[in-house]
Amino acid sequence: QVQLVESGGGLVQAGGSLRLSCAASGNIVRINIMDWYRQAPGKQRELVAAITRTGSTNYADSVKGRFTISRDNAKNTVYLQMNSLKPEDTAVYYCRIDYCSGYGCSDYWGQGTQVTVSS
Repeated sequence: QVQLVESGGGLVQAGGSLRLSCAASGNIVRINIMDWYRQAPGKQRELVAAITRTGSTNYADSVKGRFTISRDNAKNTVYLQMNSLKPEDTAVYYCRIDYCSGYGCSDYWGQGTQVTVSS
């Protein structure tokens, strides 16, 4: 069993900042990729940012220069620092991991955390 505990969402004014965290635990030998997706009402889920085990990152064009993804491999935790937030960043943010356990490799999603940016 794998668990992902997300935290850090909330309500913030435009221009403000939030930091999301996602801690993984359970039957995990190695986490390869950790990423954040988001889904706004009526829209498809989209990739926001991803980070490999060695620290290579990838960002959606809409968040480049404003969001920073990082991870702590010792804690199996991924972070998303969100600055200069805009109302269009309002969405449910989901953490996802690409991991390997003693039974093989798979991916796992968190339950989501709401981020609301008011104008």
